[in-house]
Amino acid sequence: MARVVVLDYGSGNLRSAERALRRVGADVEVTSDRHAALECDGLVVPGVGAFAACMEGLRAVAGERIIGQRLAGGRPVLGVCVGMQILFEQGIEHGVQTRGCGEWPGTVDRLEADIVPHMGWNTVRAPADSVLFDGLDADTRFYFVHSYAVRNWELTEQPPMPGPKVTWATHGGDFVAAAENGPLSATQFHPEKSGDAGAHLLTNWLKNL
Repeated sequence: MARVVVLDYGSGNLRSAERALRRVGADVEVTSDRHAALECDGLVVPGVGAFAACMEGLRAVAGERIIGQRLAGGRPVLGVCVGMQILFEQGIEHGVQTRGCGEWPGTVDRLEADIVPHMGWNTVRAPADSVLFDGLDADTRFYFVHSYAVRNWELTEQPPMPGPKVTWATHGGDFVAAAENGPLSATQFHPEKSGDAGAHLLTNWLKNL
């Protein structure tokens, strides 16, 4: 049974992430303890609300350093919703620029769509070799709730490392719905709120820990 820590830094979707992971067979602990977060098989970084508030909470528990140390050692990390957004270089909300973790280049900014927030079920366009979406049909829908996203993927392939696998969705324009880059994976949607489809994706992630 995979040991998974859901990083507790004050985010509001901790318990729903915990329940979803238990549902698919993980041994889950919700904690901000540095040792537990570094030593577990997989670390989940949740997140809801404002980018700046999430970064403030993350830094308060040294979460930025925990993520960096895990990735330096090739240890898997999964970001969810704002937990994905804070992995990028910066977020811009209401004209305020906030530094992110910088694990990926890029900027999180407001969606360009007639209706914001983007709330509801959407299909995604995953690459054929995706690990997260393996076994899921192209018409599978996932649950999104967000007003901000990454609309341009800036990280390029860096041989001999394999290139990142980027999944896209559309609301007004295209935005990054998920990304897989070595030990670092993330989804803009909520797998814990996406029913059987989300459970399948989390199972795929657990299988590769």
